[in-house]
Amino acid sequence: MTAAITVDGLEVIFDRFRALKGVSLEVRSGESFGLVGESGSGKSTLLRAIAGLAPVASGSITVNGKTLGARRDKAFYREVQMVFQDPYGSLHPRQTVDRLLQEPLAIHGFADGEKRIERALDEVGLGNGFRFRYAHQLSGGQRQRVAIARALILEPSILLLDEPTSALDASVQAEVLNLLEEVRRRRKLTFLMVSHDLAIITHMCERLMVMQGGEAVENLTAAQLVAHRVAEDYTRNLLRASEGFVRA
Repeated sequence: MTAAITVDGLEVIFDRFRALKGVSLEVRSGESFGLVGESGSGKSTLLRAIAGLAPVASGSITVNGKTLGARRDKAFYREVQMVFQDPYGSLHPRQTVDRLLQEPLAIHGFADGEKRIERALDEVGLGNGFRFRYAHQLSGGQRQRVAIARALILEPSILLLDEPTSALDASVQAEVLNLLEEVRRRRKLTFLMVSHDLAIITHMCERLMVMQGGEAVENLTAAQLVAHRVAEDYTRNLLRASEGFVRA
């Protein structure tokens, strides 16, 4: 299976603070790969570096066979889209859902906007009735569905998911996670997903990487994590701290 994302020796530095310290990983095309660890471990920074939202000091990032430079071009964003943690913060409060979905289409010069908008809204379970609503008129789950629709509108092959359900109620979390999995299978997408919740990661992902202090601790399959077949004490501590993963 070919690699959708390859990261090699990545370092990110903010004002002399090394947020990432030589991190490497490979995400296969069509798989869902998870990043777990405590707050400040570098999970979201890694996602943002891939998306071009964090400065890379050294190392390389390759996406779909193309090694990336410091800037991301339009072709990159047609291939890679990101869904952020806060669905309200990621949606412009003065733009309708229609405007939010039209904007990336206009930037990239797509002429089949109506068809794409209808498909995206239908795919996330909203429909055309939501097109002219504003973010404040939507529930948290509906806002995140709009954010997912916007990420899908350019028909990318890769989604970067930064804690996409952590701001939602538990019942809504399950609905959005099931939606994401359905979309991934239907569109044959690649996911790179960040979460502090091990239950979510093992539900959504085939493989995962544990991070601590800006470094990769170990790589595991979801089955190994569920069975507690881990090598590092840090990972064992994460398991002990996670409800539902502690053995009797």
